[in-house]
Amino acid sequence: MEHDKGFDGDIGRTLRDSSVSWVKRPSKLSRSPNIVMILLDDVGYSQLGCYGSDIKTPALDSLADDGLRYANFHVTPLCSPTRACLLTGRNHHSIGVGRVVEQSNGFPNTRGFAARNAANLAEILRPQGYQTLASGKWHLNSCDDTSPAGPYDHWPLQRGFDRFYGFLAGETNQWNPELIMGNERIEQPPIDDYHLSEGIIDQSCKWLRQLASAAPDKPFFLYTAFGAGHTPHHVPRMFADKYKGIFDDGWDAARTKILSRQKALGLLPASQQLAPRNTGVQVWDQLSPEEQKVAARFEEIFAGFMEHCDQQIARLLAQLDALGKRDDTIVIAMSDNGADALGGAHGSYDHMRSRTGNHPSLEENLAHLDELGGPMSYNIYPSGWAMAGNTPFKRYKGNTYAGGVRAPLLIRWPDGIKAKGETRRQFYHVVDVMPTLLDLLGLEIPQEVNGVEQMPLHGTSMAHTLKRNGLDTRKKVQYFETAGHRAIWYEGWKAVTFHSRGDKFESDKWELYNLDEDMAEIDNLAGKHPTKLKQMIELWWQEAEQYGVLPLDDMGGKNGVGWWPESKDRWVLYQDAVLPHHFKAGPRVRGMSHRITAFINRASTAVEGVIVSDGGQFGGWSVFIHGNHLHYTNNEFQHRCQIGSNAEIPVGDVTLRIDVVKTGENEGHARFFVNDDMAGEGLLSPFRQLNFANEPFEVGRDSQTPVDDIYESPNVFTGHISRVVIEAVGEDVVNQNTLLEELMGSQ
Repeated sequence: MEHDKGFDGDIGRTLRDSSVSWVKRPSKLSRSPNIVMILLDDVGYSQLGCYGSDIKTPALDSLADDGLRYANFHVTPLCSPTRACLLTGRNHHSIGVGRVVEQSNGFPNTRGFAARNAANLAEILRPQGYQTLASGKWHLNSCDDTSPAGPYDHWPLQRGFDRFYGFLAGETNQWNPELIMGNERIEQPPIDDYHLSEGIIDQSCKWLRQLASAAPDKPFFLYTAFGAGHTPHHVPRMFADKYKGIFDDGWDAARTKILSRQKALGLLPASQQLAPRNTGVQVWDQLSPEEQKVAARFEEIFAGFMEHCDQQIARLLAQLDALGKRDDTIVIAMSDNGADALGGAHGSYDHMRSRTGNHPSLEENLAHLDELGGPMSYNIYPSGWAMAGNTPFKRYKGNTYAGGVRAPLLIRWPDGIKAKGETRRQFYHVVDVMPTLLDLLGLEIPQEVNGVEQMPLHGTSMAHTLKRNGLDTRKKVQYFETAGHRAIWYEGWKAVTFHSRGDKFESDKWELYNLDEDMAEIDNLAGKHPTKLKQMIELWWQEAEQYGVLPLDDMGGKNGVGWWPESKDRWVLYQDAVLPHHFKAGPRVRGMSHRITAFINRASTAVEGVIVSDGGQFGGWSVFIHGNHLHYTNNEFQHRCQIGSNAEIPVGDVTLRIDVVKTGENEGHARFFVNDDMAGEGLLSPFRQLNFANEPFEVGRDSQTPVDDIYESPNVFTGHISRVVIEAVGEDVVNQNTLLEELMGSQ
């Protein structure tokens, strides 16, 4: 049993004839350096200073100056898959994370969590005496498993980490984030102008100080995954304003300047050319002065966001120095994929809105220009800046061209890497990081972890390249795939295809590049080397079968996205209920005829607050009591429809009801009832069926940002909610005079 393992003393009848044995945890490590992993989000190859950017990133640049910079490092094109590869050393499809966890499709390669037979680095290091810490973005468990009901099987604390502070989803509001501490959702700290990048470093540094105080010799693994630079691009204004005028020449000039710097830094060869302009990116000089003004400000915001993040990294590095941990700490910094082009041609002050295809006009972006980066915006920059951020490569996040899969990688370890300021040019992939670390620690992958037999590592150690330049990569092949986009690298050659959703995969046109001579994928050699291309395509299929990539799915079929499965039509919910964003079994009432019934008790007419809410200030709906009246607000990208009861609400036990019938494609007619007595009516418009990002469904509060601007979050209901019953009736448009009972009776 656990408590007597390793005991080698004697147990007699009394202490006098017994001998003690102090149990020590065994470790197989030849050495135990600390490990700090810093993961940036949606940061392109050329968006750090040491990779040619105008953006000031001195802390990250110092890692390049004091360690190594990799010029030929690759990742997957998306967030969750890269995280799965990084932490497990296995290919993402093989372990159930073939794409982001929100997009499960019913097949083993998209389960939305990393399989337990692919233990992550924390699960392997913890039994070796490491304290394991995670802060920031997780994005490695299914959305349906992130409610208080769990299961918690794949939350950080159940996957090897001792402590966690951050958020579970793919993105969050940086000013008003989802926050998890351990296994609990928590309120945002009562700090003026709280920002998530600062918060996760505050917590990380606190943990390190506590550990150094209690067990100064205990090694640690700290995994810090920033929200920066994923949307929303949120940053204190002073950081963005530092870049005023810097980007006025536009993205075309930026690409040229970045390439020149990359050559001067020795990152790219002197002969390197820019890949052709990406489709849909406008020529900067053809934009109007107003369009240029707006576009430049979007990039100023992003640059400030990145510099602000870098400043937090500087604080973390300084904490390592202050604790005397610098020399024997391996620091790894990288990004999870290329820069994101979802901002479209002109960018958006509200990415929640633009995701629906309803992109803001130039005039709307101009009207919100001063809000960009602040708590009233959810901004994303134009795709032209993403193109510049991936210089000299083509395409973006989500694609298997270099713009989607080339990423910065920096490694510093003063005790173990004597080379400083050098650039390594071998091809490597994120799946190779964990094998490298295990190699440096002298640790083989265990046969079993927590009783589960382990699959082999899929990556190749690059530890030998830490000491000497020019050594062979030892890696032979690496496949890529996401939502039908495919590529394969084999001994310097790359075959790649761009897939359009809905097209037959057999009709996709493959291209062929010799990356050793053409890293920007400019000269397509498919026509010159058809036999080589055929071999590469066949090899892709072999790798796809071996690593569980199949079946190919471009999210165009009925099971493609998995965000809107068939749902039940009745929910009973209780006070303090919280259902996370994208929770598939959660209530969906927008754009549908529905009934909301709340059974409450109030001690006085001063008792008010939110009864039930879904979403926040960038979209959602809320039912609440304000001014002793019942209110129902629908919010569509900050365009609000606010209706209320005409009767006041009595104290004591009360039944509140709202019946809504859908009277148009974007309209609903609502009737209010207090104890079954008619209490007013009104029209809800906008009233479309939409899903809003990353704020939960809650009973008794609206915790992150407010759906309605007449109250502030969390606006906790100060009375008692016995239960809330929500019934969804249907999506058919009916006459305004139709009663909900008629529709419910016809079901």
